[in-house]
Amino acid sequence: MTSSIPYRFPIGIDPNDIDFMGHVNNASYLKWVQEAVISHWRRLAPADAVADHLWVALKHEITYRKPAFLNDEVIATVLLEKVQGARAFYQTIIRRGEEVLAEVTSSWCCIDAETKRPTRLARTVIDRFFTRDRQA
Repeated sequence: MTSSIPYRFPIGIDPNDIDFMGHVNNASYLKWVQEAVISHWRRLAPADAVADHLWVALKHEITYRKPAFLNDEVIATVLLEKVQGARAFYQTIIRRGEEVLAEVTSSWCCIDAETKRPTRLARTVIDRFFTRDRQA
């Protein structure tokens, strides 16, 4: 059995993220998720895979739980749930301390950087995002 390696991505809240109600605008969460997932890819994938592949978001589903404010310390935790063909499915949880601010599920398409066509990742690349659970 395998488990996804969690990736923690600190989020800086910019004054431009704040809306007319005094909290982070919902659209900023989408920006954060995209930055966090791409950072996750760049951190765990080998350099040649990063150079040869690009990611395009296909779908995001965001459940907002609580508002975030300008001086909050916010962390996004990214988990790659699975890869099927050229598609990758992610879960991202955005928190302020222990409080869940938003939960995001998203799907992405891997594309070849040269041809701009969907492409599958090698199993050796995918395996870098998961750890084998030890059974006692």
